[in-house]
Amino acid sequence: MSDGFNLDLRNAEEEIDVPESFDGSVVLGVLDGTTPDGEWLNEVHDGNVLLLAVDGDLNDLAAGFAGDVKDAGGTLMHFREFLVVAPPGVGVDADRL
Repeated sequence: MSDGFNLDLRNAEEEIDVPESFDGSVVLGVLDGTTPDGEWLNEVHDGNVLLLAVDGDLNDLAAGFAGDVKDAGGTLMHFREFLVVAPPGVGVDADRL
């Protein structure tokens, strides 16, 4: 006597939505105004994710590159004292926050 269920995995692989591979790097840094905005933009354009500790006013510090990242389809998310900046095609999952 079985109370289990039937699980057919033959077609499971076709049903799974696998994200494209991430070929970039995760770049750790401090957003304090000493790094030129162009350097942060170059990192994102190269496909890298930025995890930046914010040291100062976030709006002022990110003003020089945030709009360009958003316009290109990237993502910016403020999490605690950090700014996460992801290039287009790299999702930031905040479901567990």
